[in-house]
Amino acid sequence: MSDPKLGKFKCRIQVLPEDIDQMGHVNNVVYLRWVQDVATAHWFHVASPELQKQYGWVILRHEIDYHRPAFLTDEIMGYTWVGEHQGAKFYRFVEIYNVKTEKLLASAKTTWCLLDGQTMRPKRIEADILALL
Repeated sequence: MSDPKLGKFKCRIQVLPEDIDQMGHVNNVVYLRWVQDVATAHWFHVASPELQKQYGWVILRHEIDYHRPAFLTDEIMGYTWVGEHQGAKFYRFVEIYNVKTEKLLASAKTTWCLLDGQTMRPKRIEADILALL
């Protein structure tokens, strides 16, 4: 069986003391921040500085499932890839894993919208952008 994480962009995530809630594990809101951080890291990795100025992204919707807790000493890795697109929108998927145990901690499906960097209005996702993602 092949590794489902192969071919996906990955990004190491550090658990900070302020990420821990009164229950002693990472707060659910932090997972949501990590989803955005992994997606943003992917864009900055694949897009040139010129493209980063020419386009921007906004999130329209998050769907997140929490599978297991993360703790302060855990090593965390986030993986992301994109799915279907239509017009200015596309789906992005993020999975967050504990590196040591290889257990899935959270999974998310987000809807992103491409914006023209000058007008800040939605912009149809063209083939050149899709090729990067």
